[in-house]
Amino acid sequence: MTGPLVPFREIVLKVHSRCDLACDHCYVYEAADQSWRGRPRAVSEQVISHTARRLAEHAEKHRLPSVSVILHGGEPLLAGPGRLRRVCEELTATITPVARLDLRIHTNGVLLGPRFLDLFEEFGVQVGISLDGDRAANDRHRRYADGRSSHSQVLAAVALLQQARYRPLFLGLLCTVDIANDPLAVHDALVGLDPPRIDYLLPHATWQSPPNRPDGSASPYADWLLAVFDRWDQQGRTVPVRLFDSVLSTLRGGPSLTESLGLAPADIVVVETDGSLEQVDSLKSAYEGAAATGFSVFRDDFDAVAAHPGVRARQRGLSGVGDQCRRCPVVRSCGGGHYTHRYDADHGFDNPSVYCPDLMALVRGIEARTPIPDLPGAAQLADAGLELNRMLLARLHAALDGRGGARWARAWELATRLDGPGLDTVLADPYARRWLLATLEALDGAHPDAMARAHRLAAYTVAAAVHDGAELTLPVPWTGGRLHLPTLGELRPTAPADQGVAEVAVAGHGFTVRHAGAEHRIARPAEPGPHWRPLTRVDGLVLDDLDPYRDCFESPVLPRLGPRAAGEWGRRVARARARLDRSVPHLAPTDLLTTLTPLARGEGPEVGRHGPGALALPLDLADGPLAAALVRGGSRAKLRALLDVEDLYDMDGAWRHPSPWGPLPVSRLLAETYEAVALAAFDGGTAPAELGSALDALERAAELTIAGKRLVRTVRQEWEEVARAREHR
Repeated sequence: MTGPLVPFREIVLKVHSRCDLACDHCYVYEAADQSWRGRPRAVSEQVISHTARRLAEHAEKHRLPSVSVILHGGEPLLAGPGRLRRVCEELTATITPVARLDLRIHTNGVLLGPRFLDLFEEFGVQVGISLDGDRAANDRHRRYADGRSSHSQVLAAVALLQQARYRPLFLGLLCTVDIANDPLAVHDALVGLDPPRIDYLLPHATWQSPPNRPDGSASPYADWLLAVFDRWDQQGRTVPVRLFDSVLSTLRGGPSLTESLGLAPADIVVVETDGSLEQVDSLKSAYEGAAATGFSVFRDDFDAVAAHPGVRARQRGLSGVGDQCRRCPVVRSCGGGHYTHRYDADHGFDNPSVYCPDLMALVRGIEARTPIPDLPGAAQLADAGLELNRMLLARLHAALDGRGGARWARAWELATRLDGPGLDTVLADPYARRWLLATLEALDGAHPDAMARAHRLAAYTVAAAVHDGAELTLPVPWTGGRLHLPTLGELRPTAPADQGVAEVAVAGHGFTVRHAGAEHRIARPAEPGPHWRPLTRVDGLVLDDLDPYRDCFESPVLPRLGPRAAGEWGRRVARARARLDRSVPHLAPTDLLTTLTPLARGEGPEVGRHGPGALALPLDLADGPLAAALVRGGSRAKLRALLDVEDLYDMDGAWRHPSPWGPLPVSRLLAETYEAVALAAFDGGTAPAELGSALDALERAAELTIAGKRLVRTVRQEWEEVARAREHR
C-alpha cells in the first residue's frame, strides 16, 4: 500500500494478561492464539515508561492534538491500584506536555470499588464495563471458572459508577450479542442501568470458526439487533447505541462511529505486558500469531507498526475490501464488516465478513426504519442559502479578530443594527457568497488585498439601508473607477480615480455619494441616471452584468452591457420564460433562481462557485436554446442548493457508474440524470431506455445517502410521468 502512514490515535495497553473470569466467548483465552500463556502477568515499570515515551514521540511527530490510551487485559483491575497509579502517573507526565491524554479502562467490573474509582477520578480515567444483559444472559458466558455468576458484582460496580461523584467516569456498557438471549430482555436490562452509552458487539468469528446460526435463519444476528433497534426506537433512543448510531450516521453521509463498521482507516495499536507491539486484539480469533508484528516498545517506534503490512491492509478503506464488497450497495455502512470476521485459511482476509448476510439485513433494516423527511422546496433552499451566507459573514468577522480597523468596525456595527429585510436582501444575493468565500480565502492565505476585500462590507451595508429606507452615512470604497452597490447597480463618478473612498449618505430609499468635491444624488435607484446604472430586472429576474464577483464561471463573463444590449437580452429572457410557463410551468425557474449573468461565450448554462441563485448564459442564445438553457440551469441551481444543505452522497469518485454519458462518478451521474429528466419533459431529450438505465445505476449506487435516495426516487417518479406523457402523444 502506498500513501502516508496513518498515525495511531489510540493504543491499548495490556496492564495484566490474566483474568478472574472464564468467559467462554473470550477472544483472548478461548480463541486460536494462545500467546498470552507466555507473557508476564503484569506490565513492568520498563514497559510503562517506554510506552509513554514512544506515544509522546508519536504524538509530537504527527502533531496529534490528543491520544487515547485504553488500559486493558485480561482483566486490568488485577494489576492493582498501585501499578495502575504508576501507569497513570507515567502516561500523564510524559504525554500531556505534547498532547491531550484521554485515559480509559475496560473491565469486567467484578473488582471495581471505591479505591479504584478514587484513583480513576484523580487521573480522569473513564470506565467501560462488559455486561451481557440481565442475569440469565450474562451468566450464559460471563462466569467464574468454578461456574459462579458474576452478575451481582458487575451490578454493584455499575451502581458505584452511578453515584454523583463517579458518574462522569462512566463510559458505558459493552454487550456481546448472543442470539440465544432474549433481545428485549437484554436491552431493557442495560437501559435500566442508565448507562451513558451501550455497545453491542457481534461475537468474534471467522469462516474457519463460523458463528452459531440456527437452522432456517438467514440473518439471525440482524434479526436480534433489529428487535433491539425497534425497542430502542420505541423508548425514544434515550441511550446512545454506538452500533445503531454508526449505521444511521453512514446512511446520512457521515462517518462510521465504530471500528467494527465503516471504511475509516484503523488507527489502534496494542502494547502487550512484555512490551510487544501488536495489531488489534480481535485478530487473535483468526489464527496463532495473527496479531503479531515482531516489534517492541524497547526497540521500535509506533511508526514502524504503522508501516506493517497487516496494519496497512486495514487502512486501505474501500480498496481494502474484496470485489464482492466493493460492488455492494451497503459497503459504506458495513465497511466489509470487522476485519477479523473476514478470515479463512485459503484466502486470508480477502473475503466478505462471515456475518455478511446479517450486516446487509441490519443496514437495510435500519434504513427501512428511518423516516426520510421531504427534501426542501425552493423557498426553504433560498432560506438555507441566506442562513449560510449569514454564517459566513459571522465567520469573516471572527477571522478578522479586530484587524479590519475602524472602517470594518463601523460597517459591522451598522450592518448588525440594520439586521432585517434589507440585509437579508443583499446577503441573499448569490454573488455575496462568492465575495465572502474569496475574502475568507484571502485572509487565510495572508493575501495583500484581503482587507480591501473585507471592506466591501460597507457597500452591502449601504445597499441594505437603501432597501430598508434607513438613514445612515458610511465611507464606501470603490475600485476600477466605479462604486458598486450589490443588488442595486453602480455609479461612475465624475472624473473618477481608479480607486478611492466615497461618503455615501442614505435617506429614504435614495442615497447621495460625495467624493473630492463632487456630489451625486440618486433619488430612485431603480431608474438610470447620468452616472448611475441600475441592474436590469426582467420578469422577477435580475440580469447582473455589474457585480465584480460574478467572474466565477468556467467561461469568461461579459463586461458591462450597454442599456440597449441589456434591454434586448432581458426581452429574450422574458420570452423564453413565457414559453416555459405555457408548456412546462413546473420547470420554469422558481424563486430559487434570481440572477442571470451574460457570458462572452460558452455552450450552455453554468453554475459557478457562489450561491445557487445565479446562472450564467451565453449572450447570443436564440429563444429556443435559451428556454432549454433555463430549464437546464434551473435544475443545476436547485441541485446545487440541495447539496448546500443535504448530504446526497458520500465517497464521490470511489466508483464509476455506467450511463448514457459514459462511466461517471455519482456526482456527475446524479447531475446529468437530474438535468436530463427536466429537459426531457421540455423537449423530449434523452431516450427513455437510456434515462431508465441511468436511474437504475443511481438506485444501485453505494454512495447515495438516504436523502440522495429520496431525491432519486423523486426523479424516477418525474421520469415515469414524462414517459407516460410520451405514450399518450
